[in-house]
Amino acid sequence: MAVTQLPPMALSAVSDDGGATQGILRRQALRESAARTYARALPIVPVRARGMTVEGADGRRYLDCLSGAGALALGHNHPVVLDAIRAVLHSEAPLQVLDLATPVKDAFTDELFATLPPGLAARARVQFCGPAGTDAVEAALKLVRIATGRDGLLAFSGAYHGMTAGALAASGGASAAGVTRLPFPYDYRCPFGVGGERGAELSACWAETLLDDPKGGVPDPAGMILEPVQGEGGVIPAPDGWLRRMREITAARSIPLIADEVQTGVGRTGAFWAVDHSGVVPDVMVLSKAIGGGLPLAVVVYREELDIWPPGAHAGTFRGNQLAMAAGTATLAYVRENHLSQRAAVVGRRMLERLRRFAAGRPQIGEVRGRGLMIGLELVAPETGPIAETGPIAEAGAMAEAGQAGAAARVGPAARVGPVADAAWEGAPGGATPYGASQSEVALDEVTPCEGAWLTGAEGEGARGALGGGVRQTPGGEASYAGVARTAAPPAAPALAAAVQQECLRRGLIVELGGRHNAVIRLLPPLTITDEQTEAVLDRLADALDAAISTSGTRSGELPPAAAPFAPPSAGNRR
Repeated sequence: MAVTQLPPMALSAVSDDGGATQGILRRQALRESAARTYARALPIVPVRARGMTVEGADGRRYLDCLSGAGALALGHNHPVVLDAIRAVLHSEAPLQVLDLATPVKDAFTDELFATLPPGLAARARVQFCGPAGTDAVEAALKLVRIATGRDGLLAFSGAYHGMTAGALAASGGASAAGVTRLPFPYDYRCPFGVGGERGAELSACWAETLLDDPKGGVPDPAGMILEPVQGEGGVIPAPDGWLRRMREITAARSIPLIADEVQTGVGRTGAFWAVDHSGVVPDVMVLSKAIGGGLPLAVVVYREELDIWPPGAHAGTFRGNQLAMAAGTATLAYVRENHLSQRAAVVGRRMLERLRRFAAGRPQIGEVRGRGLMIGLELVAPETGPIAETGPIAEAGAMAEAGQAGAAARVGPAARVGPVADAAWEGAPGGATPYGASQSEVALDEVTPCEGAWLTGAEGEGARGALGGGVRQTPGGEASYAGVARTAAPPAAPALAAAVQQECLRRGLIVELGGRHNAVIRLLPPLTITDEQTEAVLDRLADALDAAISTSGTRSGELPPAAAPFAPPSAGNRR
């Protein structure tokens, strides 16, 4: 029997009409905290699960694309995980040992180090933390502050690092002294109004300019923390080139780079660790969720040069969870030996391609994006029109409306935006730049690398301007300037997203919501998803989307003949 299938089950306590389920849900609502989240949107009572299939107390079965918020890389109750747990239990080994050495812990550390980026693994140290990603983030922040003697922190808009005080302060939307928030490259809703590679370059240059500005107001940073793919922020992959720029910027200024791989790790994005796509070797990696094989476990791995904190600087009673270490060892080895990260890359591309074809005729799906088996669909309200973007960052886009092709702009923390060669810069004569020379007279070796990027453009085509470029045709046939401001995205549609989630549940599919306004449908299936299950997920999601769109009062456009939804999947590596 395949591990993703469940045999028939009979529970004497369960009535056919779901009365037991409703009773359990009522008691939960009466006794549990108002802070509960998933239980509100997913009113189910799981009683058994295997692989991707979850069975509720009422007998209904679901395909689980939540996977414990990404903690179940192999799905529910995978045989190798169960065997590892049973082996520890049958051995009568201690289950909780604080930070004492054990054979189980030694095996886990060996397997973990075998998967790390080689540039880090060769000289790495590991700190076992309290069994949650947020505690590992706290440990990482404490580590770099002690190591550098600095208190500031660089974090990014849209980030999510946990719910404890320090981790929450580093997350997007929080206000905290000592945390400098930088713009994350969000292509669909680019904070600079340009998107693409140019938007990512502007984000990097903003960070570099701000750090080097003696009047920038940035507290001396002890570290920079980022997610290679923002998960709760809306499934937003960081471009590889941008990640490399962050590595260069931090290394040049002796700022430790912290990669939060709590959700992206263990093959989820199509590489064992999401930083592997870019070749970046961070100074610190924060790991949790899947590394415990579905059981609570969290660690911080870091360069040994940072290991100067004193004994007891970070501790936790349950940092010696032996069952989680055994389950984690089995999971890490299975993913590595069976090349599941490569499988995730192949299946993820297939899912993205079909979802994008499906979205082509439905303006309510603003963007389909993701990496590997970390996929998001941002839902929007196109009938209300775009949101006007305002503020010093969005001013970069305004210049495209009035500027000409080839006009240049400088954008930074104290942004001054406008054509340089064709109009006067504030405080500079005629066509002069802020450096006192005309645009054509500025030598690139006389400006900073960031300013040089403004003048040359990403393609290195001379002084055509960082936001300037040639004219290109948009998919709709409308001409626009390459690399310059574009029409703002329509507003998010959280009510539609919630409706889609409920329609999915009715069809036996569990999905999560995320994003700035909770308007992104998130898919986090296990890495063991089969081709048959992939097709079923896409079919159910398509039906749910159309049902929710239909009842929302808007009509979706019909798919063109060449973009029929979800052709049968091609033959692949079946597991």
